[in-house]
This record gives sequence, C-alpha cells and structure tokens, in this order.
Amino acid sequence: MQLAMIGLGRMGGNMVRRLVQGGHELIVFDSSPDAVKSLAGKGVTAAKDIAEVARLLTAPRVVWVMVPAGAAVDSSIEQLVPHLTRGDIVIDGGNSNFRDSLHRADALQARGIDFVDVGTSGGIWGLTLGYCLMIGAAPDAFEHCEPIFRALAPPEGYAHVGPPGAGHYVKMVHNGIEYGMLQAYAEGYEILHASQDFELHLGQIAKLWNHGSVVRSWLNELAERAFSRDDQLAAIRGYVEDSGEGRWTVAEAMRLDVPAPVITMSLLARFRSRQQESFGAKVIAALRHEFGGHAVQAK
Repeated sequence: MQLAMIGLGRMGGNMVRRLVQGGHELIVFDSSPDAVKSLAGKGVTAAKDIAEVARLLTAPRVVWVMVPAGAAVDSSIEQLVPHLTRGDIVIDGGNSNFRDSLHRADALQARGIDFVDVGTSGGIWGLTLGYCLMIGAAPDAFEHCEPIFRALAPPEGYAHVGPPGAGHYVKMVHNGIEYGMLQAYAEGYEILHASQDFELHLGQIAKLWNHGSVVRSWLNELAERAFSRDDQLAAIRGYVEDSGEGRWTVAEAMRLDVPAPVITMSLLARFRSRQQESFGAKVIAALRHEFGGHAVQAK
C-alpha cells in the first residue's frame, strides 16, 4: 500500500527500507536533504515539503510521523492538517507522552482524521529483525494500517493494545522496564569489574551467561558484543541520557500509588551519571566529617 514517512533518522530511514522491501510505496520527507537522498530508489518518492507529502498521496492518506517527541510532532501535524481530508490517518511512531497522544487524537478526530499511536521498539536492529509495535487506534484505522504493521514487525511482533493513546502508554511502561533491566546488568558487571580477588573477563562472562543462564537476554547479547570490542569499555564515558519515558513511567506509578522502586532508582542513576562531580556527595562527606571526624578527600 501507499503511505508517507516524515522523519528519516535512524529509525525512520530503516523503517522506510523495511517497508519498501515488503512491497509498499513510500513518499518521504525530512528536513535533511541528505537523509532523503540516501533513500532514493525504487519504491520511494521524495517530497520537497510536508504539503507535497499530502499532495502525492492518494486518499485515504496514511502519514507516519517519526520525529522526536514534543514540539516536532506537533509541528509536523500542524503542517499536515490543512492538506488532509476526512478519513485520512496520521500515525505517530515516536516516543510521545501518551497524554499528548490523547490530545492529538481528540483534535484530529474533530476533523474526521484518525490518529494512531505506535510505540516502536527495535532500535537500529529493526531493519533486519523487525520492530515490536504497540498500537493504539480505532479498530477501523488499525485494520486499514495492518499491512504496514505486518511488514514492519516480526511474526507476533505487533498488537492492537487499545484505543488511541494506549500504544504510547504501553511503550512508556516498556521503556521503564528497560531502565530497570539495564541498571541491573550495569550494577552486576560493575561488581565483576571491581573485583579485587579475581581478574575477570567480562566478555567471556557475558557470553557464558547467554547460554542457559536465567539472566540470558537480548540485552546481554548486546553486552557480549560491546565487551568483545572493549572488555573494559575504556573508550566510553559513563554518561547516560533519558528520552522521557522513564520519568513518565515513574510519574504514572506515583499517580496510581504503584510502588516502582527499581524503575525509579534506575532513572535516578541516570541523573547521577551526568554529573562531573556530585555536590550531594560533597555534602554527605562534609557532614560525616563534622559529626564523626571522618576523613574527607581534598580536591
């Protein structure tokens, strides 16, 4: 089927490639001409702007927006809407806040346009392995777009989880779980790395754990890959960003009175990773010196 992709970054570009491989016809646009140029070929038509994206599509139009959450999504939709008609479908496949998705769905529905939110997991491996798709949509919109989801996902890798907003809600919690899993692996490998009794090879241990261990997982397979290149990770700075979903998961847990200590602490650990030096740790050191005479280290 025919659809458009707005946003051709690491995820969007690979999704276009996978969709073309699946026999779909793509209209593409990105603010970077180089990104558009890299996808030129059979099955892909470049649009010069968002207005042309809509003009090149046959009604009912399907437009997949794959841009960073927040203002970029709103801007893309605002530029699209004047060129869309009743029955068209806008898909947001980024990591948007589910409450923003609820508002966007209501605003578009008032114009007779369906909004579909697709929580997308798979990263740079999605092109070859497929993407896990968590889809929030009205039943008719989901059914119309299902050939797209089938092409993008591996077998059993997509599901209609509820009405608009539900896809990004499920993806939010998915990413909160991911925070906790990553932190557990990080802490375990740091203990191994810090051992004073044994000189351990982390790549060897990661490979071992991927065969029969209860902690084997795709994430640990990626750890094995990383350690195989640099067992000490000496070339990497321990700075960890977050794209919002962990914060939103913790906020939702608090709103629902659900205890989520692992996800919460894993989020806070990311904040700590961004500090060159912790002022809070300085305060603790100073207080321990004041009440107990404990030694402090000079800077």
